[in-house]
Amino acid sequence: MAAARKDPPASLDELKQRLSEDKIEYILAQFVDINGSAKVKMVPVRFVEDIVNEGAGFAGGAVWGLGHKAHCHDLMGRADPASYSPVPWQTGLARLVCDVHVDGEPHPYCSRVNLKRVLADLRKEGYIFNVGLEPEFFLVKRQPDGQIGLFDDHGIDTQEKPCYDYQSISQALPILRELNQYLEQLGWGVYQSDHEDANGQYEINFAYADGLKTADRYTFFKMMTSQVARKHGCIATHMAKPFTEQTGSGAHFHFHLAHAATGKNLFHAEGDDPRGLGQSQLAYNFIGGILKHARALCAVTSPTVNCYKRLQVGAALTGSQSGYTWTPAFITYGDNNRTQMLRCPAPGRFEDRTVSAACNPYLAIAAFVAAGLDGVQNEIDPGEPNIGVNMYEVGIEEISRRGIGIFPQSLYEALEELKSDSVIQQALGPIYGEFLSLKESEWKQYHRGVTQWELDRYLTMF
Repeated sequence: MAAARKDPPASLDELKQRLSEDKIEYILAQFVDINGSAKVKMVPVRFVEDIVNEGAGFAGGAVWGLGHKAHCHDLMGRADPASYSPVPWQTGLARLVCDVHVDGEPHPYCSRVNLKRVLADLRKEGYIFNVGLEPEFFLVKRQPDGQIGLFDDHGIDTQEKPCYDYQSISQALPILRELNQYLEQLGWGVYQSDHEDANGQYEINFAYADGLKTADRYTFFKMMTSQVARKHGCIATHMAKPFTEQTGSGAHFHFHLAHAATGKNLFHAEGDDPRGLGQSQLAYNFIGGILKHARALCAVTSPTVNCYKRLQVGAALTGSQSGYTWTPAFITYGDNNRTQMLRCPAPGRFEDRTVSAACNPYLAIAAFVAAGLDGVQNEIDPGEPNIGVNMYEVGIEEISRRGIGIFPQSLYEALEELKSDSVIQQALGPIYGEFLSLKESEWKQYHRGVTQWELDRYLTMF
């Protein structure tokens, strides 16, 4: 049984004591770029006071989306003692998450600093945002020709519907067990692991937490999966859709608002819910904001060109090898129904099934909170839930007749929505300009590139 984890260090002195107890020799001072990719410096433990009080120095122009060019002053990553995490796959090493500062001030282009700003505004309203993720990922291997294939040396993960299948998961069990062991050591409350809907796709679930802690954990989870997979001769990828005929990978948000002082879940209905979902009026107003801003929000929760390969409508909804994509493309909510954007799996919470595994969790949560808070402040009503409706079987003409919104079908379309949504822009703060510039550049690079599909289809057609 894993040893019980202590509360996180609340001060530099407590951090020093924990570092000594855990025999830590080096610290990874870590932050993320605008894409959510982990960036680190390795620091000898004797300099912990320096990185907490002053910070580890970084050249901002060398990192995507931090608002800096080559001539700018150093970014200083100041370590947060409460983020202390021993690195379980390597002895003597620990991770500390940093808030980026410049010239002694919190840097507004830092994703974590920005999320803390949004969560502080939420707390002023009397709320905290609790969120749990369902992190999906693929295990793949690089082929000699540079392409990727499944991590399936024995050729047994081949079923059309491999979800939950024992034979399909069996060869990945050593990897999943090692990951579970490390999550237990960290005290994250890991509770389920499974083979997902696609061949080579897996999911590990751990307990929900407040928005900042969840973003820190998801970043560390991606770091962990990459290193454990490498030990076993494969690559763990959180790319949204690495295979055309397979379902994509999401990071579904399970969420509720809680009372800032008591921690009480405020999405639970105090009495009868006339809509039958056991949700409070606050919950409905919050998701009203999510639904209102869904098309612009999508640019942040699905921020790559590849993400939109899992958000397609029409035949694409049922066009994967397994029969379903399991990614809703319509802006709806309902009961315990996985074809809805927002599913109600139980009273007191909702799940957004559209969020991509490729998101920057700090930016995604910040935008999500801002959209929901707009719904609360303006008492936005989400309308009646879709009960018992299989959205995969509802035709496009019927969708239009009902006035149901459709998710953007490309990154370009999502960015156009973002340009006209001041709430989501404000959620990103000054990062918005960097985000828009970078993502428009990505779209242009992708759109002007000639693909193998185009060569196969058109080379001899004309």
